[in-house]
Amino acid sequence: MRTVFLGSDPIALPLLDWLADGEGRAHAQLAAVYTQPDRPVGRGQKIQPNAIKAWALARNLPVFQPEKLTPAARGEFAALAPDLALVMAYGHILRDDFIATPRFGTLNLHASLLPAWRGASPIQTAIASGGRETGVSLMRIVRQLDAGPVADVERVAIAPLDTALDVEQKLAAACVPLLARALPRLREGALSFTPQDDANASYCRRLVKSDGALDFREPAATLAARINGLYPWPACSVEINDQPVKFGLAGVLDGENAAAPTMPAPGEVLPPASDTLHIATGAGILHILRLQRPGGKMLPASDFLRGFPIHPGTILPSTAMPSLAAEPRGSGK
Repeated sequence: MRTVFLGSDPIALPLLDWLADGEGRAHAQLAAVYTQPDRPVGRGQKIQPNAIKAWALARNLPVFQPEKLTPAARGEFAALAPDLALVMAYGHILRDDFIATPRFGTLNLHASLLPAWRGASPIQTAIASGGRETGVSLMRIVRQLDAGPVADVERVAIAPLDTALDVEQKLAAACVPLLARALPRLREGALSFTPQDDANASYCRRLVKSDGALDFREPAATLAARINGLYPWPACSVEINDQPVKFGLAGVLDGENAAAPTMPAPGEVLPPASDTLHIATGAGILHILRLQRPGGKMLPASDFLRGFPIHPGTILPSTAMPSLAAEPRGSGK
């Protein structure tokens, strides 16, 4: 099948490698790549291509980067005569005429087990909400947000100390077996699609920097999930010694090690606090495993505390944590 890929995030690189250089070549011929226009990157704000464009150029594939999907852009797309369009984290809303152009349709790989976590931050929200499983769903695109019928899913586990970066890597790899099952059936006309149960749908929104707030009055398990789910961005942080310190990995201290002779205040740093950081919460003790100071590197707690001591009895400030869930709105991908 002559295939056009539309995407802008490195999460799609394993599936592109499989399509271009692996067994996927038996099922799909990559004809072109659509991705977002080049943007300023890093502290110097230098205009650079994203990882998807760089990947395509290295393989001499045509690259299209329309700022908007105008009728002219749709005409360019149709001129490629695609049999199939595959979309993952593209960043543009696709018009109906665009969606309908390929003869086998336009399929989207969404990084959740739909209908759970439709929207812009499904990986982070699944972890931050305490989930223990997520996955990739292969669906037909419709104009309603992530609401199209689903053909198949590939499930992945969320381990207790998985960050969003860890789970993203698992999901990136999961796209390959999902497509390996689906593409032959699609070509043969045997791939069936099941409507989603809209009544059980949940939604997530685009993340912002303020989502990294922490409220130590919440349970330790809730805080650990939030810290891990929002790393590496926007990352949870708290003011310590008048500096914003990022937390990069957290767990929950349980068993006899979590016992305390008196009930500490939420946010109180507990002893020994010399090579590990334990913080009292509304329920249980939060164990911080990695930290980062401004301008520094993310370090294991023992290394960090040698250069940035946090004394027992210190009360860390609490800030209300915005909900990452969202109400259903709009459409697109």
